[in-house]
Amino acid sequence: MRLLVIGASKGIGLETVRYALERGHEVRAFARGAEGIAIEDPKLEKVAGDALNAEDIAGALKGVDAVIMALGVPKTMKGLGPTTLFSDATRVLLPAMAAAGVKRLLVVTGFGAGDSKVKMSTVEKIPFKTLLGRAYADKDVQEALIKASDLDWTIARPGILMDRPASHAYEVRVTPEEWRNGLISRGDVAHFLVTAAEDGRYVGEAPVLIR
Repeated sequence: MRLLVIGASKGIGLETVRYALERGHEVRAFARGAEGIAIEDPKLEKVAGDALNAEDIAGALKGVDAVIMALGVPKTMKGLGPTTLFSDATRVLLPAMAAAGVKRLLVVTGFGAGDSKVKMSTVEKIPFKTLLGRAYADKDVQEALIKASDLDWTIARPGILMDRPASHAYEVRVTPEEWRNGLISRGDVAHFLVTAAEDGRYVGEAPVLIR
């Protein structure tokens, strides 16, 4: 399988590149700073580009079987401000995928995005609104755009992210009754994304991922 990973230079995106290569897939790693990805593999193609640029995205989509979008915002004060990165990039990606005939899309948002917000406790909502609320307001828009598309989409909503190795022993909570917050490693989120791309599970679903 040939996978396009958008947002491949850091965090979940980088872990996804690593795990997909481990699984033997061809990977096109797309990011502004793609040349800085410290992985060398004959099955890895590093593509520098802008997720908001339609030409860059159209070029990156050529010949791929599935797309994994794992965009993030900086962990700085700037990253706490309003953003439209997630929705704007999605508005570029969706028609480009349709034009390229690529149907499978897996996107990372997070617990608290979309309708999972109703499962947050009062204690969780206060710091969430202060620290992440503006980014997640845009992720709400992003999720709505994806759900309205004709693609075979899966939205992954990880809980609190940790920089730990993948355990492969995490929970995939599909129904609203099961949703709650929890910890999960970036490696385990990558495992979920690649595995779901491989086996076609969770199409049209937005599960919460926790340890």
